[in-house]
Amino acid sequence: MAGENDSVTPSNFIRDIILDDLRTNKYQGRVHTRFPPEPNGYLHIGHAKSININFGLAAEFGGKCNLRFDDTNPAKEETEYVDSIIEDVRWLGGDWEGRLFYASDYFQQLYEWAVQLIKSGDAYVCDLTAEQVRQQRGTLTEPGQESPYRNRSVEENLDLFERMKAGEFPDGSRTLRAKIDMSSPNLNMRDSVMYRILHAEHHRTGDKWCIYPMYDYTHGESDSIERITHSICTLEFEDHRPLYDWFVEKLGIYHPQQIEFDRLNLTYTLLSKRKLLQLVQDKHVTGWDDPRMPTISGLRRRGYTPEAIRAFCGRIGVSKTNGTTEFSLLEYFIRDDLNRRAPRVLAVLRPLRVVIDNYPEGQVEQMEAVNNPEDASAGSRTVPFSRVLYIEQEDFRENPPKQYFRLTPGREVRLRYGYLVTCTSVVKDEKGEPIEIHCTYDPATRGGNTPDGRKVKSTIHWVSAAHAVNAEVRLYDSLFNKENPGEVEEGQDFTANLNPASLEVLTNCKLEPSLASAVRGASYQFERMGYFCADKDSTPEKLIFNRTVTLRDTWAKIEKKAG
Repeated sequence: MAGENDSVTPSNFIRDIILDDLRTNKYQGRVHTRFPPEPNGYLHIGHAKSININFGLAAEFGGKCNLRFDDTNPAKEETEYVDSIIEDVRWLGGDWEGRLFYASDYFQQLYEWAVQLIKSGDAYVCDLTAEQVRQQRGTLTEPGQESPYRNRSVEENLDLFERMKAGEFPDGSRTLRAKIDMSSPNLNMRDSVMYRILHAEHHRTGDKWCIYPMYDYTHGESDSIERITHSICTLEFEDHRPLYDWFVEKLGIYHPQQIEFDRLNLTYTLLSKRKLLQLVQDKHVTGWDDPRMPTISGLRRRGYTPEAIRAFCGRIGVSKTNGTTEFSLLEYFIRDDLNRRAPRVLAVLRPLRVVIDNYPEGQVEQMEAVNNPEDASAGSRTVPFSRVLYIEQEDFRENPPKQYFRLTPGREVRLRYGYLVTCTSVVKDEKGEPIEIHCTYDPATRGGNTPDGRKVKSTIHWVSAAHAVNAEVRLYDSLFNKENPGEVEEGQDFTANLNPASLEVLTNCKLEPSLASAVRGASYQFERMGYFCADKDSTPEKLIFNRTVTLRDTWAKIEKKAG
C-alpha cells in the first residue's frame, strides 16, 4: 500500500488535521496510526476502509501504522480470527513492518493503572449485577443512580480488586468501575465498567487472568502505550472519546488524538459481525469466505482485487456524516480493474450443440484470439475451431422477439474469431426444446471477416465441443433482496430478507481448453458473460469458477449521465 496513489483521497478532513499537526510540530513531526480490530470475527469491506485510511495516511506522510488486536474478550475471540485478519490486512496492502501488537500484551500495565486509579479515588469495586448497573444508569433525560458501593474505602477497593484478580469470586459478581459522574449527559461517563470477572481461557494468555479489562478502558491506554499520534476510528466512538480522554488524563500518561470518520454502509449488505456470524452458524452461507459474504476473505474468493477495493475506498472518501453507498459503485471499480488485467477467454455456461454441416469432418483450425484488448502486451492465443461447437442457449431463438439479432433460422451471425454461419435447421427434444442447431458456414469469412462487405448484426461466442473442458460455474448475486437488509417486519429478523436466488450452480459448462490449467484465484473475463475467477477448491480434475461480477455497468451509465 505504501506509495500508492489510490490509498487515500487527494484531500479529506483527517488529512487536513495531520497536515496542520505537521505544520505546528504537534508530535515532533511524527505520524503514527494503527488498525485495531477485535479478533471476534472476520474482517469485512467496512474494515477495508479503515485499513485504507490508517495505512494509507501513514504511508503518505512517511509515518508508521501498527496492527493491534484489541483482544479483551476471550469468550468471543479465537486464533482463527487473528490469522484471518493478518492475512486480510496483508492482502489489502497493509504493511505494519513488524509492529504487530495485542492489547493482551498490556494486561499487566492496565492492571497496574487500574490500581493507580483506585488509589487516587477514581475507581471502585461494585457488587451490582450487569442488569442492575443498566437499570441504574439512567436515560438521556434522567441522571443515573450512584452505586451503593461507590464510596467504599480505597483499602477495601484494593483488597477486593486483588481478590478479583486471584479468582475468589464467580463470573459477573463484581466489577471495577470508574468513579466519574452519574449525572453526566454522556452515558459513557456514568461510572463506566473497567474490569469484569470472566473465568475463560484467553487465546494468548491462557488462564493467567480471570479479570479482563473492558474495551473502553483498554483502547485509549493501548494507543497511549504505542504512542499513537492520530487514533482514527468510526463515528460510533465519538461519544466514547470523553471517556478515553478522562482515563489518560487521570493517569497522567501520553495522550493520543482521536479522530472519528463515517463508517462504510453499502446497499444490499449487512456489516454487523454479529449478524455475519449468525449467517455462518445457521449455515445460510458456507462459511466466512462464502463469495456472497462482504468479508474480505469472501470478496477475495469471489475474485475482487485489492487494487479495486483500495480505489473504491479512495473514491468514497471520509466525512463526519454517516451515509450509504450504492453497491454498484463497488462493482464499477471491480469491473474497471479487471477490465485492464483479466485475460479474455471463451466459455459457454448453458451449452447448446451446434453442427456446421459443410465444415470438413475431422478438421481442426487454430483461431487467433486477443488476450486483452485493453493491454497490447498481453498478446494473443489460439483456440481450436471444429465442426461441432457449443454456443449459449440464449444465443438461439427459433421464434425471436423484436430486436433479437442473434442466431435464428435463416439468419447469419458472426462466430467470435471464427466464421459467419447461418442456421439451417433445428433438432428438438420430446418437449419441443432445441437440443441441436445445424448451420452452414462461409469459408471466405475466417476470423469473422466479410470480404464482400456484407454486414451482420450479432457476434456470439462458442467453444469447440471436441476440445472443451468441463467446469462447474457458480453464479453469485446479492445475498439480500432488500436495499436495507436490516429493515424487517415485526416478528422477523434480518434473515427474512435473504435472497433465495443468491447462488445458482451450473455443472455442465464448457470452457476453452486453455482454462484446464487455471490457477486458483486467477481472474478471467468470460467473453460476453462477465468476470470469473477460479475457486480455491478448483482442481484440474474438477474446475470450479465463481462469477465475480457481470459485465453490466450501472454506475458507469450513471456517471456518464451526470457528466
